[in-house]
Amino acid sequence: MTSTTLMTTAEVAAVFGVTSKAVTRWANTGRLHPIRTPGATRRYLRAEIDAWLAGKPLTAGQLTALRMQLEVRS
Repeated sequence: MTSTTLMTTAEVAAVFGVTSKAVTRWANTGRLHPIRTPGATRRYLRAEIDAWLAGKPLTAGQLTALRMQLEVRS
């Protein structure tokens, strides 16, 4: 998977071993930073999830750079 791979809420929940509702709460409180699809569903950057698992959350600048890569790729 590349750093710009997107994950669903359920996939993120499975990685962390929590419920989808917990992941949604984390997004609502700003712990995670989902990307909204045109249908308003949430997708999470795999790189952000990997960084959290490593105990080193991404900075705002790093998240912005990854999001820009997604826009270029589209």
